[in-house]
Amino acid sequence: MITPVTILIADDDRSIRVVLEQALSRDGHNVRTTESGKTLWGWIEAGEGDLVITDVVMPDANGLDLIPRIKKIRTDLKVIVMSAQNTLLTAIKAAERGAFEYLPKPFDLDELAAIVNRAIAEPKDVPASSGLEPPLADEKLPLIGRSPAMQEIYRTVARLMTSDLTVMIMGESGTGKELVARALHEYGKRKQGPFVALNMAAIPRDLVESELFGHEKGAFTGATSAGVGRFNQAQHGTLFLDEIGDMPLDSQTRLLRVLQEGEFTSVGGRVAVRADVRIIAATHRDLHGLIEKGQFREDLFYRLNVVPLRLPPLRERKEDIPDLVRHFMEMTHSEGLVIKSLNVEAVQRLYDYDWPGNVRELENLVRRVAALYPDDVITNDIIVAELAQGQFAARDASSDDDNLGSAVEKHLSKYFDAHRDSLPSPGLYDRILKELEKPLISLSLTATKGNQIKTAKMLGINRNTLRKKIKELEIDIVRGTR
Repeated sequence: MITPVTILIADDDRSIRVVLEQALSRDGHNVRTTESGKTLWGWIEAGEGDLVITDVVMPDANGLDLIPRIKKIRTDLKVIVMSAQNTLLTAIKAAERGAFEYLPKPFDLDELAAIVNRAIAEPKDVPASSGLEPPLADEKLPLIGRSPAMQEIYRTVARLMTSDLTVMIMGESGTGKELVARALHEYGKRKQGPFVALNMAAIPRDLVESELFGHEKGAFTGATSAGVGRFNQAQHGTLFLDEIGDMPLDSQTRLLRVLQEGEFTSVGGRVAVRADVRIIAATHRDLHGLIEKGQFREDLFYRLNVVPLRLPPLRERKEDIPDLVRHFMEMTHSEGLVIKSLNVEAVQRLYDYDWPGNVRELENLVRRVAALYPDDVITNDIIVAELAQGQFAARDASSDDDNLGSAVEKHLSKYFDAHRDSLPSPGLYDRILKELEKPLISLSLTATKGNQIKTAKMLGINRNTLRKKIKELEIDIVRGTR
C-alpha cells in the first residue's frame, strides 16, 4: 500500500491543475497547486512537499531549468515533468537534468497515478541525475513527431542514455530505424566515440565476417592486404547492424560468440581483440518466423533483443504527417529550393494514403514536389499524380548516376574490387539475379496488396512462375488493404 504524501503541482493551465488535484486527492495525497514557478520554488526552499509535478513552460519559469536547482538543495526530491512540447529533445533534457519521469501532454490519468506511486515507492537514495551535459538549445531534432507512438520512442531513448544495453529496433523499411540508432548513440554515454553502420543485406554472404571482424593478409583468396573490420572501427562507440535478419547462419554463430565472450579475432588472425562496442541491431523481418525456419539463431536473438524497440509505420502515426512535411520542406529550403505549402485537399490526400514506403516515401514525395513544381501551393491533383508515379520510381529528377543500372553497377564494382586478384566463386550469375528478383517481386506484391494475378500481369510473367519464385525466394505476401 502506498503511503499518502504531499505533492506539489505547478502548471499555468488551470484545468490541468484542477484535474490533477482531484485525481491525486482521491488517492489520499495532500496536493498543493500553483501556476507560478516562483511559488513552487518557494515551497521547495521551505522544505515542503515529497514529490513535484511541474510543467515545462510557465509564465515565470521553465520547469526543466528548475530541476538542477532542486537537486542542489533537496537531492531526494523527485520531479515529474509534464510538457506539451512533445519532442525527443524535451524527453532527453528531462532525463539529463534528473527528472524522475517525463510525461507528454495529453496524458492518461491512470498512467500518471502509476508514475506517482512508483516515485513514492522507490528508495530515496536512488540517484536521479545522469550527470550528462544538456544539449544545445538550437540543436536540430533527430526524430520528428508528436504522436503517442513517437512519445514512447522518445521516452525509451531518454531512459537508455546512461546504459550500454543492446537494443533491437524492429520496423518496416522506411520507418527511420537508423535515425533511432543514431539518436541512441548521440545522446548516450558513447557519443564521443564513432557510430559505425553496416547493412547486412548489402554485403555478399562470403564477405560478411571480413566486413565485421577484418581479415589478415592471405586469409582468403584475394586478401592481398590486411583489412580493418567494423568492430575495430566502432571501438569505444556504437556498431549498428542493420537488417540483421539477412545475416548468414555461420556468421550469426561467430557474432554470438563475440557477444558472449566480449572479444573477437580477425579472419585468419590468432590474437583476440577486446570488443569495446555497443551493439544496436535492426530488422524489418519477422525474426521469430526466421527462427522457426532455422534461418536465425534463437540464442543470438535473445542476446540482441535485450531492449526491443518497435518503430510504428507511418500509417499508425498519421497525425505526425504535417510536422514531417514541414521538416522535409525546410530541408529542401536549406538546399536552395523555395518552401511550398499544401492546400487543404492535398493534406487530406496525404492522410488518406497508406504509405507503404513509410517516412522515406513521404520524404521523397516532398522533395519531388518542391523540386519539380513552380507553384507556391501544392494542390491535390499534384499529390495524386506524384503518389501514382512514386509507387515504383520518382520522376527523373535525379541524375543518371541514381538509376537502378548505375546502383547495381556500383554494388558489383565493390564486389569485384574485393576479388581483384581472383575470380568470384562459380554461380555468380544466379546469385546476382536472385538478389535482384527478391526485392522486385516483394515490392510488386506490396503495390498490389498481395494480388498475385495483378502482380504477374504487372511483371509480365506467368502466374505459376510468380508462385514458384515466391516459394523459392521465401517472400512474405502482403494481403488485403493496409
